[in-house]
Amino acid sequence: MKLRSALGRSMARLLALALLPASIAGITAVGVAAAKPSQAVAGCQLSNGPVKHVIYLVFDNTHFMRDNPNVPSDLEQMPHLLNFLTSNGTLLTNDHTVLISHTAGGILSSLTGLYPDRQGQTVSNNYFYYSPTKIPQFSTSFKYWTDLVDDSTGANDALPNMVFDGQKNTPAPWVPYTRAGCNFGGVSTANIELENIGIGPFGDMSEAFGTGSPEWNDAVASTAAPSGTAARAKAYTDYVGIAIHCAQGGGICASNATNVANSRPDKLPDEPGDYFGYQALYGAKYVDPAITGGNACVNNMNGQPVTDPFGRCGFPGFDWALATNTLGYVAQMQEAGVPVTYAYISDAHDNHTSSFPAPFNPSFPRASGPGEADYKAQLKAYDDAFAAFFDRLAGDGITKENTLFVVTADEGDHYAGGAGIAQPDGSLAYAHTNCSWTITPACPSNQIGEVNLNITAKLPAGTPSFQLHRDSAPAFWVNGQPGRTDPTLRKMERDVGALNQIDPYVSSSPTAVFVALADAVGEKTLHMVNSDPARTPSFTAFGNPDYFVRENNTTCGSNPCIDYHFAWSHGDIQPEIATNWLGLVGPGVKNQGIDSQTWTDHTNVRSTTLALAGLRDDYVNDGRVLIEAIETSSLPQTLIAHRATLLRLGEAYEQVNAAFGTFGMDLLTASTHALNSGSTADESRYASLENSIESLTSQRDALAGQIKAALNAAAFDGQAINEQQAKAWITYAQSLIDQASALAAS
Repeated sequence: MKLRSALGRSMARLLALALLPASIAGITAVGVAAAKPSQAVAGCQLSNGPVKHVIYLVFDNTHFMRDNPNVPSDLEQMPHLLNFLTSNGTLLTNDHTVLISHTAGGILSSLTGLYPDRQGQTVSNNYFYYSPTKIPQFSTSFKYWTDLVDDSTGANDALPNMVFDGQKNTPAPWVPYTRAGCNFGGVSTANIELENIGIGPFGDMSEAFGTGSPEWNDAVASTAAPSGTAARAKAYTDYVGIAIHCAQGGGICASNATNVANSRPDKLPDEPGDYFGYQALYGAKYVDPAITGGNACVNNMNGQPVTDPFGRCGFPGFDWALATNTLGYVAQMQEAGVPVTYAYISDAHDNHTSSFPAPFNPSFPRASGPGEADYKAQLKAYDDAFAAFFDRLAGDGITKENTLFVVTADEGDHYAGGAGIAQPDGSLAYAHTNCSWTITPACPSNQIGEVNLNITAKLPAGTPSFQLHRDSAPAFWVNGQPGRTDPTLRKMERDVGALNQIDPYVSSSPTAVFVALADAVGEKTLHMVNSDPARTPSFTAFGNPDYFVRENNTTCGSNPCIDYHFAWSHGDIQPEIATNWLGLVGPGVKNQGIDSQTWTDHTNVRSTTLALAGLRDDYVNDGRVLIEAIETSSLPQTLIAHRATLLRLGEAYEQVNAAFGTFGMDLLTASTHALNSGSTADESRYASLENSIESLTSQRDALAGQIKAALNAAAFDGQAINEQQAKAWITYAQSLIDQASALAAS
């Protein structure tokens, strides 16, 4: 589930109330636009060949692997999507997320081709940063692309939330498309549309529309309205979650007088090569009529209007970015002359029908377990939406022959819960109650829910004050921003690493809460240190993923206890979380079904997409073009020559540079040894290990910089790889990997 709120967890909604469709709210909306043949987009130059459309879809926490061996996986339960990917292209199932493995970081790495240290979200979906007085302050990852860390005043941290090299704003993913004359549509995808109705000097509404504008005044009115009312939701419905970045020369923004009046400057002041004179349409209030011929509503794939809970046409909410709603918007945009669409689809394993917040629904929210009836029904609805989507696109002439489809997910999940009880209808049933196994009666065997732990209460007296990114992989910001060798901080790290608690899903005996630790040295290895030094956590603890760690009292009774509201953990390093999938279909993509061998990660999505679309970025990507999935006839000669060496170089590069590569995981093991070792009297082992990690990371960074520059030049600049140089890099990478392995074993 996508985190979109300062409350910071999956079901903590962006809106004061979850935006349900009108059918659930009991209200009928009108003004629906029907499907129509797609409009040709004059001036949109993608591949100078067969690619005329790009459809990028990112799922939230949707799995190729099975969470229960006896229950088909998420993709298996969406056969129209799965068969489309495997019958027409390549489905890479050995893809990997980034660290920390969360929605914002995962999506943004795929969008930009950059690891979190170069796109800013090194801890997500929210994070802390140190103020000038060294006191940790809260911020959220989900903001519009150009927002600041401190979007209220800028006084505590005036750097971009999306921070890049040289403390500049990360380049925006729509720029190559709009420069090529293509309108670019965004539906619920992280940070490319407005994420909130912030009215501070650097908030979303202020950035897009300007302080004092009518739209900004709408946001002021919504902010002041009582929670749960129509007035409270109005600005979200109108302005958040939907946008079109218009093509060079005006594109759809200049197609009629209404669109001209409704468009606003698309401001990217740090964009390489400048980005002046471009316009955008922000929000469903302006996008919907622009893509429907003047109607206020966009249809979902069921033929019903996409609305808020009060029956008003517009954005339904991020948690209600269900497949039918998102795909309805994508199809409508494509038909209206927006040939590039990037869209997000919410997860299927949270019960969205129970997401209307208390006091309206006391069951808010509830997770569902593998094979549970509502989970299965939601996946069936998703599959039906994809069946209708592909049929509708085919009727529009938008097919695999002229359209590049890129489909992936932000990360995987670990299911925290017991085995379900078989039901007569073939589903599994779970116990949805808060539970403490320390009192009678014990938790039932089909209990569902994360194990909540108030870590503050478990740490010894004298532990310094800190702020915590609540998670199964919590990051700690200790007050005062002590140096990493500070004795008090070092003792705290050892105390955290030594915590043991019962995991009722595993054993009645206490086991380690955390499996790995990294301070600033290890975090840098894992691309978790960006160019804003105020954001670097004191340390990060990667946990037993059954646990959800918080710094205050649990909400489910004892400490620890099971909270049934949430049962799908991410952020951590376990294979079920780290292992992801990527589907590619379209001109130039090999038709090879499932590829479980090619090792890849999120950063490769960008380079591969642009190479197939015939475009390029104005910066060096961290990822590489996945030549394993592309027809030779669609590759430049520089990616064909020395193919075997290029493949070996790509593999070596990923294993030495990716967070989940061999080098990164081995140095995380060494980091864990370092942070758990020593005492106030003897820190020699800690110092020795940290020095070695720091040295190896520095060498890795220098090597990775050379390799990625060469891979980018081969893919986009026509500069062939020097085969002898490439072989030397491969040898050096393997040497670093071997040294990291030896350090982990020491």
